[in-house]
Amino acid sequence: MKKIALALLVALLSACTTPAPHLDHSLTARSQSPRVKFIVIHYTVSDLPRSIKILTEQVVSSHYLLTDTDKPKFYVLVDESRQANHAGVSNWKTYTQLNVSSIGIEIVNPGYKDTPEGRLWYPFPQAQIDELIPLLKDIQARYNIAPENILGHNEIAPQRKQDPGPLFPWRQLADAGLIAWPDANRVAAQRLIFEQQVPDAVWFQKKLAQHGYATPTTGVFDEATRNVLIAFQMKYRNKLFDGTPDGETAALLEVLTTPSPAVATK
Repeated sequence: MKKIALALLVALLSACTTPAPHLDHSLTARSQSPRVKFIVIHYTVSDLPRSIKILTEQVVSSHYLLTDTDKPKFYVLVDESRQANHAGVSNWKTYTQLNVSSIGIEIVNPGYKDTPEGRLWYPFPQAQIDELIPLLKDIQARYNIAPENILGHNEIAPQRKQDPGPLFPWRQLADAGLIAWPDANRVAAQRLIFEQQVPDAVWFQKKLAQHGYATPTTGVFDEATRNVLIAFQMKYRNKLFDGTPDGETAALLEVLTTPSPAVATK
C-alpha cells in the first residue's frame, strides 16, 4: 500500500513540474547593442566611511566607488550587468533616465565648502585620477562608449547637480584619449568673432541642446539656461563658471558642435 501511495505521489509531482524551455542559441540577431552607453562621474560629498554607508545601505548606489586613501582603490558595489541608482532624473541627447544605460562611478571627495570669502572646491588628488583613467579606458573599450558619453552628473542633471565640480580634471581625460576637447586654435579664432557680438539666448540654447544638454527653449537667459551654461563652463572653462553667456563660451560651444574643417590633400 505504501509503495502504491509513493508511486502516486511521484507521479503527481512529475505532472506538476514545469518542463524546461527548449532554447536554441544557434542564431544571433544583427540588431543589438550593449546596454551601457554612458559613464557618469560623481563626487560623494562625504568621507570614505560615510560614502560606503550611504552607497551600500541607502537607496542611492553606484557601480564603483573610488577611495581617497593614500593608495586609492575601487570598491565594486554593483555588478555592471545590473542597474545602479546613481543618475536619478537625467537626460542626455535623446536619452532619459540614464540609470538604465550607464555605469556610475563615485569618487570620494568633499565637494566644496562655503566660506565668508566664497565657495571653495576640493581638488582631486592625482593618485585618484591615475587610478580612474585605466578603469575608464577599460569600460569605454568593452562597451564602445563614445567620447561624448563620458559625463559628469551635472551634465545630465544641470538643474540640480554640480558634481564632479569645476576642479575635476577633464583635460587629463582628454589627454588620455577618453573624451574630445575643443581645439585651442579654433576656439581662439571663433572667440575673436563672437566677442564682437555675443549670440542671443536662442543660439546658446540650440547649441547647448545640440551638444547634448537638456536645455530650455524659452529664448531668454533664464535661470535654467544659466544652470546648463554653468555645467558646460565647469567642464570646458573651469576658471570662470558663472553662467554668463560670453564670447569665449560661445566659441567653445561652436567648436564642440561643428566638425573640424576637412584638410585638403594633394
